[in-house]
Amino acid sequence: MDNPTIDGAGGPGHVRAFGHRLWRALAPKRLPLPVNPALLKHREQRAEEAQNRVADWITAFSGSMTFVYLHILWFGCWIGFRVEHYPFGLLTMIVSLEAIFLSTFVLISQNRADGKRQVIADQEWRTVQEEERQNTELLNLSRQILQLTREVRSYAGTVEEERDRNTQLLDLSKRTLALTTAVHAASGAAGGAAAGPSGRGDDGAPVG
Repeated sequence: MDNPTIDGAGGPGHVRAFGHRLWRALAPKRLPLPVNPALLKHREQRAEEAQNRVADWITAFSGSMTFVYLHILWFGCWIGFRVEHYPFGLLTMIVSLEAIFLSTFVLISQNRADGKRQVIADQEWRTVQEEERQNTELLNLSRQILQLTREVRSYAGTVEEERDRNTQLLDLSKRTLALTTAVHAASGAAGGAAAGPSGRGDDGAPVG
């Protein structure tokens, strides 16, 4: 038979579930991983050292509402249960020491933020340099294309002129050939008329 004190509403399972829900409610929320590859690489490099991981965890915890709730509970219990009397010298000393350490972690957080900004600035600078290099290459290619276009147009004009000249020479050759043929035909006709129809000369003697 199951024991209701263990598996019931007040059993260890319920306590663990309540503790888990309480921890999820009070635990500081983790920031999502950065999308920027440069920041992701910077995060991985920073996490390689244990002291950086501890400092980041303390910074994240001290900057959450859980830290505030714990201090409210702590101060309330300290004063309510009268751990010490007014003016609470021990509590003041503890809080002063805590403030000193927390100010140090605030400076660490600022240095981490400066490092992130430096990583982003470096990446943007490299991006600008790469874009400038690509723009320079595109400008050079555009100039080369323009020069080639001009050369092609010039060559096309030269070819057109050469074709016109060849056409004119062909026409002159045809006209010359026609005139030569006409001259030869006229010369043959003149020679036949001079010989006469009977093949004799003017005096009746045979020709040749």
